[in-house]
Amino acid sequence: MITLDDQNALFKLISSYLRKDIICWAFGGTAMLFYGYKDSTKDIDLIFESVEDRDSFITAITEMGYAKKSLVNVYKEDKSKDKNAPLLYSRGDERFDLFVKNIFRAELSSGMKKRFFARHDFAEKKSLILYIVSKEDIILLKSVTEREKDFEDILKICTTDKNISWDIITDEAVSQYKSGDEFVLIDLEQVMLKLKKYVFIKQEYFGKLYKKQK
Repeated sequence: MITLDDQNALFKLISSYLRKDIICWAFGGTAMLFYGYKDSTKDIDLIFESVEDRDSFITAITEMGYAKKSLVNVYKEDKSKDKNAPLLYSRGDERFDLFVKNIFRAELSSGMKKRFFARHDFAEKKSLILYIVSKEDIILLKSVTEREKDFEDILKICTTDKNISWDIITDEAVSQYKSGDEFVLIDLEQVMLKLKKYVFIKQEYFGKLYKKQK
């Protein structure tokens, strides 16, 4: 398991292996550490804007001893076969989940980029520039990835932070739908229905999703 300090040290070390400057976006447990929503994670979730950037990152971590890992037993079967599935690299119990442009059915949209929570620069040989997505986008993207602990993490965010904007979350899902994929709406709706047992979510937010699915 990796703490925030461990994670920051790891990113700095990776920057010393990079052969070019790279920008990427952190979501999932990686982003949750920066918010303080959790103390440790084993999944380092990153989104790159190009295959070239991801390949450069992979070259660096491979030199550090990380090896490619199968998606089996990490993601559901339909996710593993998705064209936008990540590449997984692990060393011990640490794992990188590396996406390009899309997180399965969800796109790294212009709205997500504008809403980023923080920027962190790790610079040794080259620069690794890390943007942290908003808490609302963490929730939406964890709804899409559907890994074993994702719902627990969503619940943790929603019970820890009372200032979650469901307008942002549902508006982004509708925007993703307009871009051509209704499954983002379906994934989010399923999570919201489970979440409703633990936290209050106004019916109007379900209404936004139902209206688009008709």
